[in-house]
Parts: sequence; structure tokens; C-alpha cells
Amino acid sequence: MKVPLICRRVGRVPALVVILLAWTGCGDVFRPVAVPVQPPPPDPSSLHFDIVLSRNGPSNPGTSLRIDVSGDTDVGVATVGLEPVHVTILPNGTRLYMANGSEDTVSTYNPSTITPVTTITLPPGSAPAFVNTTENGFVYVANSGGGTVAAISTTTNVVSTILTVGTNPVALSELPNATKLYVVNQGDSNVRIINTIDKTLNPNPVADPGGTIASPVWAAARSDNARVYVLSAGSGNVSAIDTSSDTVVASAAVGAGANYMVYDKTRNRLYITNPVAETATVLDVSTDTLTPVTLPITGTPVSIAALPDGTRAYVASYQVSSPSCPVDQPCSITSQVTVINASSNSISSVIPLGTVSVDNLTNPLTGTVDDTGCNPDTSTHITRFRLSIAASGDSSKVHVAHCDAGSTFIVRTSDDTLVKDLQGNPLVIQSPASAFPPSQIGAQPPRQNPMFVFSAQ
Repeated sequence: MKVPLICRRVGRVPALVVILLAWTGCGDVFRPVAVPVQPPPPDPSSLHFDIVLSRNGPSNPGTSLRIDVSGDTDVGVATVGLEPVHVTILPNGTRLYMANGSEDTVSTYNPSTITPVTTITLPPGSAPAFVNTTENGFVYVANSGGGTVAAISTTTNVVSTILTVGTNPVALSELPNATKLYVVNQGDSNVRIINTIDKTLNPNPVADPGGTIASPVWAAARSDNARVYVLSAGSGNVSAIDTSSDTVVASAAVGAGANYMVYDKTRNRLYITNPVAETATVLDVSTDTLTPVTLPITGTPVSIAALPDGTRAYVASYQVSSPSCPVDQPCSITSQVTVINASSNSISSVIPLGTVSVDNLTNPLTGTVDDTGCNPDTSTHITRFRLSIAASGDSSKVHVAHCDAGSTFIVRTSDDTLVKDLQGNPLVIQSPASAFPPSQIGAQPPRQNPMFVFSAQ
């Protein structure tokens, strides 16, 4: 009788094990252990940002402000030199270089970290006006005061070569294949060529005997390396230089006083602004038959940007209520952005930016006139762009740096309207506070004056 009882007790053991395993398994279902999985870090190349250079008066360091395109936010400010005027980025995106027009220096930093900022010293009297590169090893600086071009090694961030190029070099354009650098000499009405491989200057300048190159102000290289285009404010021409022979092979009239030009590699065309004629010109450069299409622009057009997707171009222009803006007299500036449909070469819309007061008043706290240096006609400071415009690398936004407003406006390209806040006011990215005192006790100091906006990616 005892043996069957023992067997029954032993037989219960497997059943208990099954129940225990089932209970444990249920516990696993209802009480999971979360093991975090770290996602891969974002690819910096997929992030789009623009850079705004701002002036902080003639005697105070300016700033370089980074705008995150997707968030429409200021994500970092770097203190640079006196009156920064132009900026470029290495093709690999690892460093920005800024020409400080009143300090004979170039500032550089990694845009991912913003700081530290490295200062590169140029010879006294250089007055750098332009920086450019299509290679990762060197950056080139046009020194308008010294009549030179400086080559900066990006490995050491020191000047490795200085070449004398002529009078008042104001713009540079390096070929995409990084074999030649074209230097625009406004004072000599010619173009000099630097062999970037060995850093030597070609002996013969490009000076068109037909007179199409006269007081040149800008240059742009075609994406196939075969042509460089030079814009001349004096003659009002765009001259095409054959880069194999370095001679002018074609030209197109865009009007005397033309000041700025951008190249659209998607459509293989140039867009040019002319503040004197109040026009924007579209120029197909796929061949040497250069036929301009000229469009009227409201106000004074001074800057233009083309979307990388090739669908549109945007022109920034303004009107001043009183051109002379007498001291202590009411004066204002009204500005707008004109949208050009790239398919039809026609104006599709005009986006108003509004009206702001021109700061030309005597400060009651100091007794001096607040000189913003925004007026290119009367300012003794470097003011190349009262409005500067750039398109983001993903074609989603256009940023307009407004010198007089002390801020940057944002245009959304999906519907070509200003980005606005919850109250319906334009959402602007303000420049950092300046070193100038406020206009009244308890007020905030005025903002720095944005002088140039650049699409970094």
C-alpha cells in the first residue's frame, strides 16, 4: 500500500515543474526587461544650416550665427573679427572661413562645435573682401586693400602663400576641379588666374579688348569647369571665359550697375541683380549663345538666390522713404522678395517683408548718431548687401538677412510665404545684441547688423 503512495508523490513533481515554468513564462510576458538600443548618430551631411555674418559697429567684433534650417532657430553664435563680410565652407563641411574686412584677419571654426574660433592673421592693410575654395586643403582670400590673394593651409590655418594680383581684388571663383582660381580685379578691370596646384600666378591677365570686362565685381564657374563668367558693373556685361584658353569667348549685356550673380547648376544658368536698372536677369549658359531674359523688380534689387532643386529664384529688394535719410528725420525702408518661376522665367509672386525704421537718430544717452552702416551709398563702412538672401541646401527655406532690421527673415518655399509666429507676425531670427547703448534707459541694446547670409549645406 505504501509504494503506490510514493509513486503518486513522485508523479506530482513534473506537474509542479510545468506549472512553475508556465508561471515564470507569464511573468516574462507581463514584466518585460527593456534593453535600450542606441540609434546611430545623425549624419552631419544630412543637416542643413545657413550662416549669417553680422556687423557690430566699426570697433567691435562681429558675429557668425548658425541657423538650423529645419527648426528655424539660432543654434550657435561665434564671435569673429571686425566687420565680417564674406564666408565659405570646405567641401567636406568641417570648417567655415570668414573674411574680417576691417581687421586684416580671417576667422575659422568647426560649424559642428562653433567654438573655439581660430584667428588667421593677414599682412597689414589687406582689407580682406572675399573667401573661396572648392578643395579641402586650402582656402583663398582676396585682399582688396593689399592687392593680393592669400592661400591658407587648412591643416595649419596659417597663410602659406601670398600672390600680388592687381588693384582691388573683390571676388574669387575656383573651378570645381580645383585646378585654377580666377581673381576679379575691380581696379584693373581684369581677371588674374592662379594655378592652384603649385600656387603660381599666370603671367597674362584676362582683359577683354572689346571692353566687356570693366569694373568687374563678381565671378562664377560653370559646373563642367569649361567656363568662368565675370560680371562687370562698369560695362554692364557678363563675360564668358574659356578656361582652356583663358580668353573671353562670349558676352551678354545685363545693364551697367549690375552688382551680384549666382550660378544655378541644376538649370545651368546665371541669375543677376541690377540695383541701378531695378531688374533681375536670367542667363542660360549651357552654350555660348548668351541670351538674357530681363525682369523688372520692385525697388532696388541687391541679392538673389536660386533653389538647388531648380524650380525658382528669389530676389531681395528694398525702397527707402528718403534716399538721403537726414539725421534725426523720419526715415524707413520697405523690402520684399520677388519669386521667379524658373520654368517660365516669369515673376510668380512678391513676398512683402514689411517696413522698418532706419536707425539714423541721435542717441539721447550718448549724444551721438547711431551709425548702423547699412546704407551703401553714405556709410564709410563695408556694406555690400543691405539685404542678403540665400537658399537652403534642401530647397525648403530662403533666408533674408536684413541689415536695418537687425534680423533674418524666413521664407517657406512650399507655399512662398513668410514663416510666422502664433500671433501671425513674421518669425525672424534676431542678430546678437550689439555693443551700442540702448536708445533709452531700461531698453535693450540695438541688434547687430546682418551683412551677409550664406547657405553652408
